[in-house]
Parts: sequence; C-alpha cells; structure tokens
Amino acid sequence: MSYPAKQALLNWARNYPELWNVGDKQAWIENWRSVATGEFRMLDPVGTPEKRGFKACCEDSWDLFQPRVRFRIQPGTLFVCGNEVAWCLENHFEGVTGSQRQYSLETYRFGSDQSVDIRTYYRVPRHDSDNLGDIFQAYLPENAQGL
Repeated sequence: MSYPAKQALLNWARNYPELWNVGDKQAWIENWRSVATGEFRMLDPVGTPEKRGFKACCEDSWDLFQPRVRFRIQPGTLFVCGNEVAWCLENHFEGVTGSQRQYSLETYRFGSDQSVDIRTYYRVPRHDSDNLGDIFQAYLPENAQGL
C-alpha cells in the first residue's frame, strides 16, 4: 500500500471543518475513511492517555464536541508534507461571556497501511471552568485541573 496522495490529503483537510460545522457526521466519517481505513491512534492532547480505534479517536469526539464547537483552519497554517498534515485550528464556541476562540495545533501522520497517528496540542480547561469544563470532565476525567 502507499500513503494517501497530496491532493487526497488536501481534500480531506478542506472537508474536515466544513463537514464538522454543518453537522454532517456521516459525510465527515466518509471523509476520514477516504484517507485512512486502518488503525487510528491519538494523543488528544499530547500528555494525556492514548486513544485507539476510529470510534475513540473520531466518533466519540464528534458526539461530545460537535454540538458546541465549530472549527476553522487558520489561513496559511495548513501544511501537507509527504504523508503528514499539520494545521492550527481555531475552535469556536459560546462561553459564558459570549463567543470564545481557543487554538489547537494538530498533526496527522498517515501510514502506508492506511493507519493514522494524531497528535494535538492545546490548553485543557479545568473541569470547573465555565467554558467547556463540563465536556472535558467527560472527555478527560483524569485531568480535573486542566493542562
């Protein structure tokens, strides 16, 4: 097998926030499967326990975050280098004081076996935070104080 072609990775990246933001879970899953049908591994964020499998890495995140968070890849921050993709993602959500924006750096390494390794970097809110603390209590229960 070979790595996904650059154009396939660019299409995947373009569709990633677009399908997320319109709430089309099935199309978002199909977009993922267009570039990775093998093993999924994710550190989300780096420094927390590894998640494994498509459900844990993608579907569970969709179910928990998609109703409240919208994505935008910051212009000029999408990089496709060989079999790896990186971007700076703007994460938009409504907080107690109105619209909020947090940033995450995200990297994706696609394997020749159709696998993908995902690594993200962002500030994890405390569980008692008014801004998404409740979500992170479910998503990262071991990180009550945030990261």
